[in-house]
Amino acid sequence: MMKVYGSVFAQGEVLRNVTGTNGYYSDFEAKKWICEIGRRMYARNYVAANDGNITVKVGPNAIWATPTGVSKGFMTPDMLVKLDLDGKVLAGRNKPSSEIKMHLRVYKENPEVRAVVHAHPIVATSYAIAGIELDKALSSEAVVLLGRVPVAPYALPGSQEVPDSIAPYCRDYNAVLLANHGALTWGKDLQEAYFRLESLEHYATMLMYTNEILKKANELSCSQVSDLIGIREKMGIHTGGTPSCRIDDAPAPAAKESVERPKEDDEAAKRAFMQAVVSKVTEAVLARLS
Repeated sequence: MMKVYGSVFAQGEVLRNVTGTNGYYSDFEAKKWICEIGRRMYARNYVAANDGNITVKVGPNAIWATPTGVSKGFMTPDMLVKLDLDGKVLAGRNKPSSEIKMHLRVYKENPEVRAVVHAHPIVATSYAIAGIELDKALSSEAVVLLGRVPVAPYALPGSQEVPDSIAPYCRDYNAVLLANHGALTWGKDLQEAYFRLESLEHYATMLMYTNEILKKANELSCSQVSDLIGIREKMGIHTGGTPSCRIDDAPAPAAKESVERPKEDDEAAKRAFMQAVVSKVTEAVLARLS
């Protein structure tokens, strides 16, 4: 009978930066936190069945990765696979995910990255399916933590086309949507990579509500975005790009009465037209009677 593993952490323990003085996780910490993040992804419905993958760097040329064919909600440390940055298996009895090429490409393109997370969060993936990048400055947190999230061109999952499609975004951004596939985030440690995934889905959900349900959103001005990017840089984050913003001297969104004024003007025009028609008809009738 399958044994279901719960959290390996004491109640109240929080995810924190556990990298050592050399900037890398130990093998033990890397495997432990990959399993914990896998459970969080599964619990938050970011993945289904055996979807998604997670990798963590433990040295200049070594990573631990999730295996193929295993649910991220039921992983144990002994299931994980250790590889070098060329994809050669160094330890572990399982095979790595077919998406490992995508992770390896991020590490090669951006040496500052220490962890990569791939998942299929529903709302963010819906934007990826629609081919719509997340580029509007509507949330202060999204500007600081993510910036702009582009959409990489469609590529067949597991193929070399996938790492090639994301390569242009690995250095300048913090996340990317994979067309008709899912989302990819990375960071200087597993905490940052995973929290960016949470922020990505949260941002996408806000965009869905404001764009498709409320049908209204007040975009931040360019000076406000500039201030937020300043905060981002003070936090040591120099990637993310700049989302679209409202020009500072542009008029503020119209108030309700301003929005309704064109309708009122239309009604007034209709009344004036009808009065003119009535006057013409009246004149014609009087002329005939006389």
